[in-house]
Amino acid sequence: MRTLILSITTCFYFVAATTQAALNIPGADGSDGPLHVTANQVINLSQAVDGDWDAPNDDYAGRGVYDKNQWAVVFKYSSVTVDAGATLTFTNHLSRAPVVWLVSGDVTIDGSVNLNGKNWLSAPDLAEPGPGGFRGGTGCYTYGACSSPGFGVGGGNTASGQGYGGSYGDTGSNGPATYGNPSLIPLIGGSGGGGDPDKVNGGGGGGGGILIASAGTLTVHGSIVANGGSGYKSSFEQSGGGSGGGVRLVADNLAGSGTLSAVGGGGYNSGGLGRIRIEYITEEDGSDIQVTPSPSVVKLADPSTALIWPPADGPSVRILTIGEQVVPDDPLASFGTYGADAVIPEASSTLVIVETTNVEEASLVQVRVTPRTNAGYSTRNATLESVISEDPKVIHWVADIPVKVGYSAVQVKVVRP
Repeated sequence: MRTLILSITTCFYFVAATTQAALNIPGADGSDGPLHVTANQVINLSQAVDGDWDAPNDDYAGRGVYDKNQWAVVFKYSSVTVDAGATLTFTNHLSRAPVVWLVSGDVTIDGSVNLNGKNWLSAPDLAEPGPGGFRGGTGCYTYGACSSPGFGVGGGNTASGQGYGGSYGDTGSNGPATYGNPSLIPLIGGSGGGGDPDKVNGGGGGGGGILIASAGTLTVHGSIVANGGSGYKSSFEQSGGGSGGGVRLVADNLAGSGTLSAVGGGGYNSGGLGRIRIEYITEEDGSDIQVTPSPSVVKLADPSTALIWPPADGPSVRILTIGEQVVPDDPLASFGTYGADAVIPEASSTLVIVETTNVEEASLVQVRVTPRTNAGYSTRNATLESVISEDPKVIHWVADIPVKVGYSAVQVKVVRP
């Protein structure tokens, strides 16, 4: 099946005069020191220290902090400079969490910051996403270990002789409906493409997610990219591309003439578009930034305090139990590399208990199951089981999900009325 993906390139011309502004970035204490990238460099996010995002990081400067409650690797730089000709890339944290830069000074990107998902791999391997994204599905390895959909709530399916593209922002190939929201709060990346059900080719990984918040001037003359990885395309070998990720920029003063990109990867079915969000108080005269896809743009009041995380009284959702097994606070869904998060007896189906907070009873709570091999994904709508409290509003929901032998990823999302 062929799918048309519309890619919109938008050029913003900033013409307002620069004025003194004041943007407060919570947690931007500069404790990670300056980051100056002079040549190609890789930041290994797995070296981040576990802790609270807003605690000073002087003892582990440059390594960042992994906050499991926010699902993010947070750096609190005093300034960031990526020189022209240099590319900054990332090795994923074990959790594949997105990247957050809280910068007390200026950010200047003359080179490239790259959070692209990886291209397809041969089965049984899975294409890695950019940090904050989700892996591509596997191709067909051997009898009994064949293809899977892409991972993530918008992962492309595997069916009818082909792997479909993942979807994030706008609906790509045959991915599910749009997820996330234009604010990129919470920050989340793109989903993976589906693997080829007949050949070894897996799907592309989803693009990553990054928030760059600068209390000074954020200048982009180079590029920030969070594109999906490519699937495989030929007459007989067909896997899907990963979807684009998420890029959010928050700045006191915005400048530059570079590019921002969060588009889906190619393949027999291309991945869907990602999301880009730009927030600023002032902008330099004559600046223009090429942005694909069309972004959500907000001019902030002067002064302002940046909203980094979802508010404490905002809606939230989590899986409590799967088959009566308690799910850990920091699930990794590593498919055996580091063990399972929950182990259940073999059965045709099992119950999942979901807890929502500050979510309306009329909301749609949907559980998705993505097997590691040998099946497409399944979605089940959860039904309201009980109201635990009214203030805050805490509800328990239940869904009966199918069980496949082997590993599966289980995710939940809420669509509010």
